[in-house]
Amino acid sequence: IERHYGGALKGKTVALWGLAFKPNTDDMREASSRRLMEMLWAAGAKARAFDPEARAETTRIYGERADLTLCEDAYEALEGADVLAIVTEWKAFRAPDFARIRGALKDPAIFDGRNLYDPAQVEEAGLAYYGIGRGRSLASVPVPSAAVLRPAATA
Repeated sequence: IERHYGGALKGKTVALWGLAFKPNTDDMREASSRRLMEMLWAAGAKARAFDPEARAETTRIYGERADLTLCEDAYEALEGADVLAIVTEWKAFRAPDFARIRGALKDPAIFDGRNLYDPAQVEEAGLAYYGIGRGRSLASVPVPSAAVLRPAATA
């Protein structure tokens, strides 16, 4: 996210889908969402977050903060957000309405921390895609032709 914005995160709002360290729990002890939110806040950004189970736990840990809005559903988290980060692989996040996401975000980009989505499908919907461990969208990387992949003939 920092690279996407050239380090200029101040004033940005990031929607987070998922706060718990894994689906079907509210446990946030080792959750990557904590590190992400704290990094965003340190850089002057805000977070709008949704998690089906971890809302109360998030409030217990962080209390009320001006730079954190806990939302009632995933699409509410997109309201006023610049980009979306997928943090927990909840089943509810597996087949989103990409057109709705694109229309809601100021800077239509998804940072997929769980590699839930097909990069080509996301980009076809008009969103930039960053898969963690994948880098920038794989859809934009040219695939070599079959001729290039064949080994050279030996004498």
